[in-house]
Amino acid sequence: MRRVVIVAFPGAQTLDVTGPAEVFRGASLIRPPGYEVTVAAAEAGPLSTSTVSFMPDATLQELAGPIDTLLVAGGTGTRRAEEDETLIGWIAEAATRSRRVASVCTGAFLLARAGLLDGRRATTHWASCADLAERYPAVEVEPDPIFIRDGNVATSAGVTAGMDLALALVAEDLGRDVALESARWLVVFLQRPGGQAQFSAQLAAQAADRAPLRELQAWIPDHLDEDLSVPALARRTGMSDRNFARAFRRETGVTPGAYVEAARVERARIALETGDLPVETVAEQSGFGTVETMRRAFRRRVGVSPANYRTRFRRQAA
Repeated sequence: MRRVVIVAFPGAQTLDVTGPAEVFRGASLIRPPGYEVTVAAAEAGPLSTSTVSFMPDATLQELAGPIDTLLVAGGTGTRRAEEDETLIGWIAEAATRSRRVASVCTGAFLLARAGLLDGRRATTHWASCADLAERYPAVEVEPDPIFIRDGNVATSAGVTAGMDLALALVAEDLGRDVALESARWLVVFLQRPGGQAQFSAQLAAQAADRAPLRELQAWIPDHLDEDLSVPALARRTGMSDRNFARAFRRETGVTPGAYVEAARVERARIALETGDLPVETVAEQSGFGTVETMRRAFRRRVGVSPANYRTRFRRQAA
């Protein structure tokens, strides 16, 4: 049985705690004995989280001995938890007797405060990545991935990304079949690759106010290999080219061209991450037409060529 300790604190994000706990519990039911999961806090008694209060299994002081996986939650209470020298000291000490250490969401700030991320690659919730990089310059912050493994330390993006990380840890410990079955029971994907972007082009842009523009936003991802020029899109909405371009930018925050390019890059990234199609085929299916057009878009938005992206992603996954 592998001992998992999930560290919570007042104001922790509920799903940062319960999401990974459910993954480990499900895996234990599928392949006993699996994991022994303990949710711990600094003090005994009810713990108020982002949505509910619950009773931790133990206090931190009660947890002696070796730990397999030490996982630190995040949440709105993270900033106050950073100032708790006793908590930070316990995390730093417990890490020395843990096989691996992980965090969910802004729990990365607590690992950084404990000195566990110095010189390492790490991520956190997309809205907090800049703050993490500014306050802890010794950490190499990457804002895009859902989770990152660097040695025996792992960090994940916000909220549900903690379940993606937990599924990856289960696959490492008990095999992919167990992780897959756990994911099926929880009705989640197994597993979003760690390098996958934290949010899609559709989430990055605002939802338009007008129904025709919202419908167009939903239509675009399924028709990326078609003509998605401003005149073609304007015709679909029954608007003039000029009026359409102005309205789309005003209501979504991006130009039609930038929105389409982001959607095409996203489609290409998924294809490069999960399949072995030639780059030329990926370019065609994603609507770029030519590899050179896709290469220029990738360099603008991802910083590397499609071929280098595939190589780097697979190396990180391995």
